[in-house]
Amino acid sequence: MKQKLKSRRGAKKRFKVTGTGKVRAAKSNRRHILSPKPHKRKRQARKGLTLNKTDAKNVKRLLLEL
Repeated sequence: MKQKLKSRRGAKKRFKVTGTGKVRAAKSNRRHILSPKPHKRKRQARKGLTLNKTDAKNVKRLLLEL
């Protein structure tokens, strides 16, 4: 009996694949030491981002979505 492949759990927690196949991720620099950062930068970091095609391909490989 062949074993099932397991997805990378760290990638599964950090990325989501949309219905159209794009990969969504959270922006960085929102964890700590927020006071010196401009409000604009923090506000824009609330929104997620869509990964480019190359990075999305690598993430999908980690998630076994290819």
